[in-house]
Amino acid sequence: MKRRFLADISLLVVVIIWGYTFVAIKESLSFISPANFIFLRFAISSFLLLVIFSFKLKGLTFKTVKSGFIAGFFLFLAYLFQTIGLQFTTASNGGFITGFSVILVPLFSSVIFKTPPSRENIIGAIFAFIGLIFISFKGLSAINIGDFMVFICAIAVAFHILFVGIYSRYNDSALLTVIQILTVTIFSLVFVPFSGDFTIPHRSDVWFAIVFCALFATVVAYLIQTSMQKFTSSSHTALIFSGEPVFAGIFGYFFLGETFDLLQIVGCLLILSGMLISELKVADTL
Repeated sequence: MKRRFLADISLLVVVIIWGYTFVAIKESLSFISPANFIFLRFAISSFLLLVIFSFKLKGLTFKTVKSGFIAGFFLFLAYLFQTIGLQFTTASNGGFITGFSVILVPLFSSVIFKTPPSRENIIGAIFAFIGLIFISFKGLSAINIGDFMVFICAIAVAFHILFVGIYSRYNDSALLTVIQILTVTIFSLVFVPFSGDFTIPHRSDVWFAIVFCALFATVVAYLIQTSMQKFTSSSHTALIFSGEPVFAGIFGYFFLGETFDLLQIVGCLLILSGMLISELKVADTL
């Protein structure tokens, strides 16, 4: 019980950190391409993790490499589509749409593990989907491409949560994290030429965002997630992660002056309601 409580508090800290990254990344994308930002962020993270856990590398197994590569691939997709999407949508929207993953985790889990979704999962998904439409549509004629990109990110996040939940139970947490971060670094480096030339930023605010995301939102956050998620369920992890859009909205309001119109407010409330409804049954069993 103490381990679960510690895991929940630790994962909540991760959520607060991630909520702020929407603001940090959004402000940087006027000066650096998405893949370039991701590469620099994860290259720094990879270097730090390799230094910190160099003594563990001799214990690396093929099973851990394979597990970390699969989880890392979905992590790369999540950050690629989220970062691209934030070029065209607000930090607040990005946070709420990324939070849609909390609905997708139990739904995907039901497919993978051959268990039907609960009534709460289905109702929550309907609420969240309607909310997503309210947030994303501008007028009634066109969908924001940035919101659509972040929605793809949410799908990748859901798969990442599921695979980390599976792999963290029989792999060393530190080594699993190292392989995931290295995988993202490699994929982002390969993708840089397709999104613009590689550049070294000259602005201090861009470097602050890169270093903050590398140190706190990557090294610290994923070490916490990988080490603590083994003490709780994937669905409960997703429930805690449902707080991420709330913090993204708060930080977006105070740091970027972002606001919602009435339709978007209704959409945010529907998504948040869908997240909570989807996890009511899970929460009752904890």
